[in-house]
Amino acid sequence: MIAGAVLEIAAVALVVLGVAFLLAGTIGLVRFPDVYARAHAASKCDSVGAGSVLLGVALHDGVAFGDLKLVLLALLVVVSGPTTAHALARAALRSGRRPSTRDPAGPA
Repeated sequence: MIAGAVLEIAAVALVVLGVAFLLAGTIGLVRFPDVYARAHAASKCDSVGAGSVLLGVALHDGVAFGDLKLVLLALLVVVSGPTTAHALARAALRSGRRPSTRDPAGPA
């Protein structure tokens, strides 16, 4: 009985944490000034957010074959998000897009 309650609390905590990270990533996509900062917000926050939500759902379901699919999907999201952001940032840099700075003259 207590173990089930602990699993439910952990599942809810993971889902709430994931939603908070997804919200932070969404705000970052809107507020950040350039492609590099936006890629950072999208990759880090969305990887942790989606991974947490999927693991929370897997904990809530209990032990079943579907949980293996959710865990594998969470691993895919955690690996593919930062890899995609890195590829986009590298392509932006190679195309000549410079990171934004506060100093109009550029970094010292």
